[in-house]
Amino acid sequence: MHELGIIFHIIDQVEKVATENKVKRVESVTLEVGEVSTIVPDYFKDCWKWAVEKTEHMQGAKLDMIIIQAKTYCQDCEQTYETVRYGKICPYCRSEKTYLLTGKDVSIKEMAVAEYEE
Repeated sequence: MHELGIIFHIIDQVEKVATENKVKRVESVTLEVGEVSTIVPDYFKDCWKWAVEKTEHMQGAKLDMIIIQAKTYCQDCEQTYETVRYGKICPYCRSEKTYLLTGKDVSIKEMAVAEYEE
């Protein structure tokens, strides 16, 4: 279950930003999650609930996930297409000279803050 490792990394980053900005409590975190990032959203949310309770600034923080569609580019016909639907072979020209443009990454989009330290 690699989701927990990713969650620990995200929590470390959010905790660091919270400390640097004198945030007392983080209310929510929004992630952009690629459609082919290998993250299973239900597992991720379960792990999140467990992990945030062990943090300094994020106890009870809500997790929002925006799924980013995977898009692939064909070098031969210069078209883009839906990766999940068609895979590595271009549906337009049947070429295998393709590469993933979007949909693999996981990134922090934003965090909502409930309280600041005084």
